Amino acid sequence: MSEIHNICLLGLGEVGSRLASHFDNRRGLQLRTWDCLFTDPGSKPSAQLQRFSHLTAAADAATAANDCALVISAVTAAQDLAAARSVTPGMKAGAWFLDLNSVSPGTKRRVADEVEGAGGRYVEAAILSPIEPLGMAAPILLGGPHAKAFLPVAAQLGFSAAQFCSRQIGRAAATKMCRSIVIKGVEALLAEALLTARNYGVENQVMASLNNLLPRPDWPQHARYMISRSLLHGSRRAEEMREAAQTVREAGIEPWMSAACANRQDWAAQFAAALEHEDLSAMLDTINRAASEPQPRMGTT
Repeated sequence: MSEIHNICLLGLGEVGSRLASHFDNRRGLQLRTWDCLFTDPGSKPSAQLQRFSHLTAAADAATAANDCALVISAVTAAQDLAAARSVTPGMKAGAWFLDLNSVSPGTKRRVADEVEGAGGRYVEAAILSPIEPLGMAAPILLGGPHAKAFLPVAAQLGFSAAQFCSRQIGRAAATKMCRSIVIKGVEALLAEALLTARNYGVENQVMASLNNLLPRPDWPQHARYMISRSLLHGSRRAEEMREAAQTVREAGIEPWMSAACANRQDWAAQFAAALEHEDLSAMLDTINRAASEPQPRMGTT
């Protein structure tokens, strides 16, 4: 196995920034990046770009991939296919394409077709935990015909918990999506239940009663963390849950719960200001107050 020296990183969001931080400290690596939000100097990806001394922003995705042995796609779920299409014109034959995005099995297969059609080697990947605090030690399932061959590359780059899932593209994604239905569904349920309970002044009793079935020593702290994920990343998580809903549809089941979760995650994103409160009750009060305020009608000033 020849070592990887040139990497193209698509996306400088939560996952992409964590990878950039890891690779920025490794000698012998040249790292180029592209994010569609680089066109906005005030965007989070543009701000993140300034943190890394060895990370070079390319003029576009295809240029970022020129001569790179590996392309890592870490964009939002809705951008997975578009990102692949934007980068393949610049990919060299035989380059690896590691798709870390949280999308349905069907979307993974469509991205694989784009990459393989351009002469690349597509590797499906599914991260089965938040990227923080584990970072490169986060568990990752690898799938597709090239997944086993990529394992030594993954180890060389520091993906210490990567493991082979299947030669069939889509099984790793299905694992991730079904997990997301539970995790992000619980986030949405907790937000809805505790915002309502706070209105009635019974949130502490509700959390205490949860210990009957779901015992935890720190329900207020845990609930605040789970709801905060929706406030901080609700828009991105809603995209992922729409892909989860698509995964359910691909299985022939109506995605009633997944679709509702996507709506709640999207709704939560507008209340990010409530994150300033470390206390759960104060955070819930801030959201409830903001949610009760009349929203301006379209076309009014």
